[in-house]
Amino acid sequence: MSDKNREGKRTARERMAAEREKQKTAEKRRRTLIVGASVVCVLGLAAVIGVVAANSGGDDESKASGPVVAPSGAQGKDGLAIPVGEENAKATLTVWEDFRCPACKAFEQTYSSTLNELTEAGKLKVEYHLVTLIDGGLGGSGSLSAANAAACAQDAGKFTAYHDVLFENQPMESDDAFSSDDKLFDLASKVDGLDTPEFRTCVEDGTHDSWVVKSNEAFQKGGFSGTPTVLFEGQNIYQDRSMTPEKLKQMVEEANKS
Repeated sequence: MSDKNREGKRTARERMAAEREKQKTAEKRRRTLIVGASVVCVLGLAAVIGVVAANSGGDDESKASGPVVAPSGAQGKDGLAIPVGEENAKATLTVWEDFRCPACKAFEQTYSSTLNELTEAGKLKVEYHLVTLIDGGLGGSGSLSAANAAACAQDAGKFTAYHDVLFENQPMESDDAFSSDDKLFDLASKVDGLDTPEFRTCVEDGTHDSWVVKSNEAFQKGGFSGTPTVLFEGQNIYQDRSMTPEKLKQMVEEANKS
C-alpha cells in the first residue's frame, strides 16, 4: 500500500473518531440542557406561584377568612401537619406535597413503600403538609379540593390509604380532575370504609379549605423552592442527588440507635 493511501486511511479514521467524539459531546450537552430545563421549569413555576400568591386575592383569600378547621389529630405549628407513625418515633420526616404535582407522585412512587415500612415499625414519624402550588400556577382548584378531601380522610382515620390512592390516580398536571367531588368520591371508594355520608359532606362543604390555605401560606413563608420538599430532621434531603430509599432507611436506622 502506498504512503499516500495509508495517509488517506489514517486521516479518514481520525475524521471518524473526531465525529464520534463530537456526537458524544453533543449528546452530553443535550442531556445537561434537559436536566437544566427541568430545574428551571420547577423554579420558574415557583416564581410564578410566588407572584400569584403575592398579587392576587380570589378564592384563597375568601376561604382563608373563614374558620380554620384542622383535621383530627393535626399537629405542629398552627396544627398544619398531618402525622403518620408513632408519636414517640426517634426520626421525623417532614413532607410538603401537592396532589397535582407530578414530582410529588414520582417521590411517592419511589419512597412510599419504605416510608410505610418505617412508620409501621415505629421508627419514623412523617408529618405531611398539603399545599396548592399547581392551582396557583396553572389555575383550577384540584390541589385545594384534593387536600381538603385528604384532610377529611384524616378525620375518618384513613389518611394514609387515601393519600396513596390520590397519587396513584393523579391526572395530568394540566388536568384539574381533582376539582370534581365525584372524582374524589370515586377514589374514596377504593379505600375500605372511607366513602361515607360524613366524608362526602366534609368534601362537599370544603370543611378544611381554610386549613389548606393556611398550610399553603406557611409553605410560601418557609421560602421553599418547590414540591415535594422533604426534610429529614430539618435537612432538605430531596435535593441530595445521592438519596435513595435504602439510604433514607439507613439514616432512620441510625437515628433509632441513638
